[in-house]
Amino acid sequence: MQLKDSSLFVQDAFIDGEWVSKSKKFPVYEPSSETVLGEVANCDLEDFKKAISSADVAQREYWLSTTALQRGAALRTWYNLIMANQDDIAQILCLENGKTFAEAKGEVAYAASFISWFSEEGTRAYGETIPSQTPHTTLMTFKEPVGVCGIITPWNFPAAMITRKIAPAFAAGCAVVIKPPSETPFTCLALTKLAVEAGIPPKCLQVCPTKDRQAATELCTNPIVKKISFTGSTGVGKMLAKLAADTLKKCSLELGGNAPFIVFDDADVDLAVEGAMFCKFRCTGQTCVCANRLIVQKGIAPAFTAKLVEKVAALKLGPGMDPSTTQGPLVNRGGVDKVKEHIKDAVSKGAKLEFGGAAPDHPGFFHEPTVLSGVTREMLVAYDETFGPLAPIFTFDNEDDAVKLANDTEFGLAGYFFSKDVGRVMRVARRLECGMIGVNTGKISAAEAPFGGIKESGYGREGSHYGLAEYQNIKSVTIGNTNV
Repeated sequence: MQLKDSSLFVQDAFIDGEWVSKSKKFPVYEPSSETVLGEVANCDLEDFKKAISSADVAQREYWLSTTALQRGAALRTWYNLIMANQDDIAQILCLENGKTFAEAKGEVAYAASFISWFSEEGTRAYGETIPSQTPHTTLMTFKEPVGVCGIITPWNFPAAMITRKIAPAFAAGCAVVIKPPSETPFTCLALTKLAVEAGIPPKCLQVCPTKDRQAATELCTNPIVKKISFTGSTGVGKMLAKLAADTLKKCSLELGGNAPFIVFDDADVDLAVEGAMFCKFRCTGQTCVCANRLIVQKGIAPAFTAKLVEKVAALKLGPGMDPSTTQGPLVNRGGVDKVKEHIKDAVSKGAKLEFGGAAPDHPGFFHEPTVLSGVTREMLVAYDETFGPLAPIFTFDNEDDAVKLANDTEFGLAGYFFSKDVGRVMRVARRLECGMIGVNTGKISAAEAPFGGIKESGYGREGSHYGLAEYQNIKSVTIGNTNV
């Protein structure tokens, strides 16, 4: 690791406005070599309790002593510091997550865009004056911060998943207690250092890395915490929602996905292949909005498959810091094993291996980018999220069949389709059971766009003005007898 500012590589927790070194630590591995990148503080239950109590006091002061304009100014300064240190943060992210340096650098800019967006959106948190049915009465609404927020983030986007949650929290006037992912805590800690430098009140931002699940559940059970924002698996999300229900916390849950990627026979094949490459193999296929099922109309399937294989064959496996690498490792051995399991299952049930299919025999959590054709609903890839570099191709006859196959899942996070028919675009966009749709594009995430799903992909939205509302309560104020 060769950082311009070595102080950005932090291995401590950040509690009660102080960097805290713990005697108990846990290792963080570099996925391309399986070697230890560093050891980070392993927080316990008392650390979480202290962080929550400290955040509670800080949040009340933060809300009462600042204006939206002042909070926005601090966020803008934080944005500028992140962009000034983009290369260093990208290097930390690349090494702990495995994605290529170019992709990591892009993520840092994407993460910063949420801070920029909410630095301005916070000043637009307007209330209303409502005409009252009662004479001599004025009815108004105010928007106020929900309170201390528990933030639990995943490893696949160590920067963006942090900022997408805490930028609106700060803009609304909330304090946060973060449990960063144990696989990738260092990016969060680097961002924290810059946030404090930018003027975010230190005690409004608490970071508790941990391997102790019991300690982390304090975020969901402590009555001081008023909101939980979680991105991760559906199973864990359901468990956290049950824990949070005892104190009726507000929850935002962005959970599992099984995104369909439909290519109709009137589509631009080259554009569809380009979209598939982006939303299937970005982050080595480890994204919640990843195209998990490529559903291609029969007449166009041979051409699409051939062109996709050509593009996939050009990908180069390797460590993320190698400039020639276009496909990094998975984050851990379990990810590799799941890809292997899905390929083995599909081939045993009649799928054809078009390209790839193997894991290299050398250190690192690598698996070849793989394309399968002839995939059917009876195979694991039809209903189990792979979260890896596997592109399974299903085929269909007509529009109704495509929509039925796409919706045949308990998940409803993202969906994609490619077509030049304007009427079809409107019909299918309405019929797909997803929280987000990409039409003729594989890119659907932006700070100004609402991000979230339906069905068992969770509830709540991040990004956009809807994302700010997730961190606010609405208070109504009725002023009577105004004629007195």
